[in-house]
Amino acid sequence: MKINTLKLHNFRNYENLNLEFSDNLNIIYGENGVGKTNLVEAIYVLSLTKSFRTNDDHNLIKTGNVSTKVEGSVTLNTTNDYEVIISKEGKKVKIDNNLVSRLSDYISKINIVLLQPEEQIIFNEAPSSRRKLLNIEISQLKPDYIIYLNNYNKILKQRNFYLREAYVNGNRSQEYLDILTNKLIQYGLKIYEYRLDFIKKINALITKKYQEIFEYGELTIKYNSDYKNKSSEEIFKNYQKMYYREVVMGKTLSGVHHDDIIFILDGKEIGKWGSNGQQKNAVFAFKLAELEVIKEEKGNYPILILDDLFSALDNKKIKNIVKLLNNDIQTFITTTELSRINKKLLVNAKKFNVKNDAIREV
Repeated sequence: MKINTLKLHNFRNYENLNLEFSDNLNIIYGENGVGKTNLVEAIYVLSLTKSFRTNDDHNLIKTGNVSTKVEGSVTLNTTNDYEVIISKEGKKVKIDNNLVSRLSDYISKINIVLLQPEEQIIFNEAPSSRRKLLNIEISQLKPDYIIYLNNYNKILKQRNFYLREAYVNGNRSQEYLDILTNKLIQYGLKIYEYRLDFIKKINALITKKYQEIFEYGELTIKYNSDYKNKSSEEIFKNYQKMYYREVVMGKTLSGVHHDDIIFILDGKEIGKWGSNGQQKNAVFAFKLAELEVIKEEKGNYPILILDDLFSALDNKKIKNIVKLLNNDIQTFITTTELSRINKKLLVNAKKFNVKNDAIREV
């Protein structure tokens, strides 16, 4: 999978930008704050229709404007044109100038893996941040995963509303609650199965990737879920037992919306006992394993973004990561210093210098 061209209109600090990329390695360099990350963020938006830096799409629109547009030509067996338009009215996506009505039909088309130093924050945040990580990665592989997730969240909202109403008004229509509960279980089990399958595939590769970069350690991911090893009948009975507690609390107390993943290095939970460096390394290994999972599932490697990654690693680890790069993976590296990058890579790379809200090919 390769992105051939990228066009930006009123995206972040760029008014109009038109770039052509190398099929292999692309290096974007310049001082801090000039817009290097904005460029790879645009590639990410083209793929997943959302940013990895903000939850508010309006932040992507250049100040003083009402909309932004990201366009790209992408080759995967055939070459197609993709487009994401974000405005005050919402978001639209197009493929070959044809409007795509459901985002789930668009998102799985362009696969992307992002590595950045800030990844370690998932260990310090609530489980929702780690579920978000799973959701982003699995949605690239399974288009219907997003549909199941959206349906689950819709039913969850309805069920929580019913529980609050039952507490306030004494409305206890067990039949209606059972309908909602069975629907929640139906969608939840699908989500659980997709997450379980994805984590199994990551676990088959993650220790090898960790050792290739950091040269030691046994790394695995443990998947915690209320639905683990349970049939739909067992899950339903569990909801029945919790009914009165849920009414008092006004919310659904069990389900895949409580799922979590635990990174374990040499038998110890990294989130509790690991250093900052070990936490970063674990997420890097996870993402590098994901490259291979996507290749296995889709038949092609995804686009790889290394955003300011070299500032967080020593030269030995940088060298080990570079060894893993090959000509089959189109890679984008942002950096403030070209000196941190192997000279052999620089010779064959396409280099872009970012300065004063402008980008020029060197």
